[in-house]
Amino acid sequence: MAGDALSDLLKTVRLTGATFFDIAAQDPWAVCSPSPSSILPRILPGADHLISYHVLTAGRCFARIIGKEAIPLEAGEVVVFTNSDPHIMSSTPDLRADPPTADVLEIAAASQTPFPLNYVKDGSMSARLVCGYLACDALPFNPLLEALPPVIKAGDVKGDGGWLGQFIKLAVSEVAEKRAGSETVLTKLSELMFVDVLRRYVESLPPHHTGWPAGLRDPHLSKALALIHDRPAHNWTVEALARESALSRTVLAERFTRLVGMPPMHYLAKWRMQIASELLSAGNSNVANIAAEIGYESEAAFSRAFKKMIGVPPSAWRLGIRAATGSGSGEASETEGADRISDPPAPAWRRA
Repeated sequence: MAGDALSDLLKTVRLTGATFFDIAAQDPWAVCSPSPSSILPRILPGADHLISYHVLTAGRCFARIIGKEAIPLEAGEVVVFTNSDPHIMSSTPDLRADPPTADVLEIAAASQTPFPLNYVKDGSMSARLVCGYLACDALPFNPLLEALPPVIKAGDVKGDGGWLGQFIKLAVSEVAEKRAGSETVLTKLSELMFVDVLRRYVESLPPHHTGWPAGLRDPHLSKALALIHDRPAHNWTVEALARESALSRTVLAERFTRLVGMPPMHYLAKWRMQIASELLSAGNSNVANIAAEIGYESEAAFSRAFKKMIGVPPSAWRLGIRAATGSGSGEASETEGADRISDPPAPAWRRA
């Protein structure tokens, strides 16, 4: 039975979350985001992509990428900056703010999170936010990140709509009570919150939208993606995928390329290398075993394909060496993986 393509992707790109700041503010107020380079080492050393989120638990405010139009938020809503672009949270659309100082970041990293930031002076609080970060791998292949807009807003202003409403209630409780294990609870809550935001985003896409999330929404392509993710070492052909997805070969190839952005066999090749890169980074398997787990009969054939697509050999990737920008063709064809085996045991990354 085919699995869940979104869950598979989130597992292989090492999605992890950490909540850092609990902000209480009084009008007028403005807070600027820290730079990704100052946050990533504290969340997931070695990861190369940062996602920022802000949950408004009380009051109203505005969120904006610097230089872009401000987005209004009300209590019960969350805004996600998928690339963690420099942004400002503020009481009015046009207030400026200085980035957090290095000492604030050091204190936040050293103390129990969420780290409180109090911008209330002698009046009443006008807004409260729980702000956090998610880290993941963008390389060598993360089709989700490539397809997401820079900003996603979601939620229910009543604060009780579905999982996001429950997340807000639980986050407020954890922040207020500071019980043992609250940091871990908030970390896991932030990951679940992000998944729910993604699901809402996929469900809200217009019919003409293209990209990897649009492929998830199409029942036939979603099945094809899940099959590729579930059995990456299988000797897939376009015909076999089409048959399993209840489409003709021609329709599957055209629809997959149009919505996902690449032919099915190209996607398969890139997905295999994503799995391989994760296994190499984990260091739990030798190159020969990894080659077999993603469908290659020989270590040499796998190494050639990996270097051609990624730009460095597997041994270099394991040591943390990444290709210079533009290195590696990143291309694959329907003949890529001719050395693959038919159906080995479930790979270690799936058994976990």
